[in-house]
Amino acid sequence: MLAFALPYTLHVLAALVWVGGMFFAWLVLRPASVAALEGPARLRLWVEVFRRFFGWVWLAVAILAISGIGMLHMRFSGFETAPRYVQVMIGGGIVMFALFMRIQALLLPELKTAVQDEDWATGAAVLGRIRRMVGINLLLGLAVVAVASSRVML
Repeated sequence: MLAFALPYTLHVLAALVWVGGMFFAWLVLRPASVAALEGPARLRLWVEVFRRFFGWVWLAVAILAISGIGMLHMRFSGFETAPRYVQVMIGGGIVMFALFMRIQALLLPELKTAVQDEDWATGAAVLGRIRRMVGINLLLGLAVVAVASSRVML
């Protein structure tokens, strides 16, 4: 049981960093930046926020994957025999990662280019698309945490 405690703790902390970071960005930082900053300054801020936060997300994703696979093999003989809530958690995590990759690989470079070129209209449009994707990922993350923490047998 003690061998399970470290990967479990790391798993929970990594999920907190990722989902909590999205919660803070979407519900606190975004409204504050809209209230306090003009468009160009707000877009520059978000480029810096994403640069810093996404480094932490990559670390969280790695920890989630490694600890999750480790716990899967410690507690169950594999994915097929894991309870439904574990399977839902894994599926939700895969979808969350795919959404994150879309933002990281496609939308963020587009935002950076728009800000570098001082194309504020394009930057604002890209930031709006990123905001929607983060909102979807936040809702999905909250749902995954709710299922995992309640251990609902779906």
